[in-house]
Amino acid sequence: MIRALGIESSCDETAAAVVVDGTEVLSNALHSQIALHERHRGVVPEIASRSHTTRILPIVEAALDDAGVTPEQLDLIAVTNRPGMVGCLLVGLSAAKTLAWMFGKPLVGVDHVQAHLHAAFMTRPDLPTPGLSLVASGGHTALYRLDAPGETSLLGRTRDDAAGEALDKGAAVLGLPYPGGPSIEAAAANGDPKAIRLPRTMLDRESLDFSFSGVKTALLYHLRGPGLERPAPELDAAAVADIAASYQRAIVETLVRKMRRAAERESVRSLSIGGGVARNKLLREMIGADPVLSRLELVFPPMDLCSDNGAMIAGLGTHLWQSGHRDGLDLDAIATARTRRA
Repeated sequence: MIRALGIESSCDETAAAVVVDGTEVLSNALHSQIALHERHRGVVPEIASRSHTTRILPIVEAALDDAGVTPEQLDLIAVTNRPGMVGCLLVGLSAAKTLAWMFGKPLVGVDHVQAHLHAAFMTRPDLPTPGLSLVASGGHTALYRLDAPGETSLLGRTRDDAAGEALDKGAAVLGLPYPGGPSIEAAAANGDPKAIRLPRTMLDRESLDFSFSGVKTALLYHLRGPGLERPAPELDAAAVADIAASYQRAIVETLVRKMRRAAERESVRSLSIGGGVARNKLLREMIGADPVLSRLELVFPPMDLCSDNGAMIAGLGTHLWQSGHRDGLDLDAIATARTRRA
């Protein structure tokens, strides 16, 4: 039995979890900072870092208590060290290093994006490979080929905004609450996705990269004119619903069509999704209805493994540890992801 503590603090969630043998989640404690960042309509790095410093130890204690595990009973401590906001990463790293030193436990640094990919193997250990995986969140949007746990190749990524970031910006323009993804989804439930025409960028190219800056700009121009000469209009609930539905559809359709192209090109056997945007109902429905993607083995991790969490860090950390990976107390925080093109 391998007990791993996973610590995550790359953005605006302070999270810790205890996982047994890489798949059995004993606890998954989390503190969200949504209330802190709501008035700024986005994550403020300094505020996020300061919040992590006050929450990290209580969250770690909660994870251990919920699992009924003491630090002495742990076999390793896994921690996100890339990518993310450096100040935020350093808080989790400092906590993990301190615990590793105090209790003499191995330390394993984990790539946050790779952990999202690994959540598919935690959900389905016998996941058919090669597989295709989408990671879509407020900070990341990328397609990967999965050949085995820990063996991934980048197929395409956003060249500008992430899908979740585009949803946040669209919600702000429409006056909807932060975070934008759930707000857009809720408003869109009663809207017509064909009400306004919005672009699906880069679909005419062979590239598997994404771009969402165009649809964001098109929404702004629709509301205020191409020169932003009009003031923001006062919209009734029906108009907001129609615009939200059209905007959500444009973003989700872009994701699905790129996944279809990747699936055909790579001849994959399975499809998994991760990141906060993976919680979107329309995305899951459109994947299930797609003539190509629906023929694959579809793996949608539980909702609490889609958004940022400590369990996926512990899961991938366990795999790395079993593969012989160890890090020293000089493990550093790195803002960028580790990427290798297929």
